[in-house]
Amino acid sequence: MAKIKEVHCREILDSRANPTIETTIVLDSNIWATASTPSGTSTGGNEAIELRDNDEQRYLGKGVLKAVFNVEKVIGPKIIGLDPTDQEKIDQIMIDLDDTTNKNRLGANSILSCSIAILKTAAQNQQRHLFEYVWELSSRFKLPLPQKYHLPSPVLNLINGGKHGAGNLEFQEFHIIPIGIKEFSEQLRAAVEIYKNVEQVLIHNNAIHSIGDEGGFAPNLFTNMDALEVVSRGINQAGYLLNKDIYLGLDVAADFFYKNSKYSIRDRTTPMDTKTFIEFYREARNQYPLLLLEDPLHEEDWQGWAELTNMFAVDHTTLIGDDLLCTNIDRVKKAIREKSCDGILIKPNQVGTITETLKVIKVAQEAKWKTNISHRSGETNDSFIADFAVGVGADYVKFGAPARGERVAKYNRLLEIEEIIKND
Repeated sequence: MAKIKEVHCREILDSRANPTIETTIVLDSNIWATASTPSGTSTGGNEAIELRDNDEQRYLGKGVLKAVFNVEKVIGPKIIGLDPTDQEKIDQIMIDLDDTTNKNRLGANSILSCSIAILKTAAQNQQRHLFEYVWELSSRFKLPLPQKYHLPSPVLNLINGGKHGAGNLEFQEFHIIPIGIKEFSEQLRAAVEIYKNVEQVLIHNNAIHSIGDEGGFAPNLFTNMDALEVVSRGINQAGYLLNKDIYLGLDVAADFFYKNSKYSIRDRTTPMDTKTFIEFYREARNQYPLLLLEDPLHEEDWQGWAELTNMFAVDHTTLIGDDLLCTNIDRVKKAIREKSCDGILIKPNQVGTITETLKVIKVAQEAKWKTNISHRSGETNDSFIADFAVGVGADYVKFGAPARGERVAKYNRLLEIEEIIKND
């Protein structure tokens, strides 16, 4: 079996012009693979720590030379000579080297770039498609996989608000989910046609139609509900049926506008407490039924989450925890006990290794939760999470709008995987 021969790392740029790292693992079989790590804007308080240099003379303090050093000089010497198929063993070595609860010594970016690159080299050395190798790894971790490969449904962000937008809308992402269409390639085609029609709706209404961090439009609308109306019109104008072909979703990212135990949004004249905000959702769902609702309340409002989950269960709306859960296994187990949500957003860089990510997915899937594999607002062209989503049997993927190269790279990879599966 091939062994790890070399570990290299360098500083590159992500989609928001911020530095990130790219790690290359070389085997003694001369097989090699490269992985780069993304970075979030809207981050939960329980995420693993992304290591930055904090040197204001370079990249305004956002440089990652410390992370590069940690990969090459701290992690590299400890994993050279190891078998790349020993994913759990190598990940545990890196976890032990860091020896903190949130990866704040070596950095989740340092550790994850190695973890992904190791997985990629193992797949290449075995001449397996990456999604096939992830599937095999998932089987070793005893994930409750479906009987055969399937393409997850895309959750596409057409309008950006909150920290991803222009400061006009409080809600962070306004989604379409083309789950009523069977083939992934046709789902993506529908999404593109709707995306183009949403742009035309905005132009017709003399609204700004520039794009935000994740490729969705960042318009100057009066309310958050106006954004849902624009998306609904785009769906209709493109010739698709709402709640049959295409469904709506929201990433509220409520932490962004939560202050002094109240929620302040432009749709209401006064700040709302949890009870009143839940009533707002009750009223909104009558006008715009949602398939997915992500981070509707503050990340520590466990009781409010449980009440909202119970309320929406009858409408088959899945409550997705992102900031609530942070791909953290202890928080996932608590949410299962308290019935705080019934879906999870999976972001590997929130936890730091592939092993830990798989363990979180296993717990969530065994609880019959929906799993949604997600990008970050600061992305690279690395399409790893597309293969990863197929390999873990995810229900959904969230890669942003069908625009901007770092988003499209992932959708295009799923198109490729769809062809591979069909021709198998």
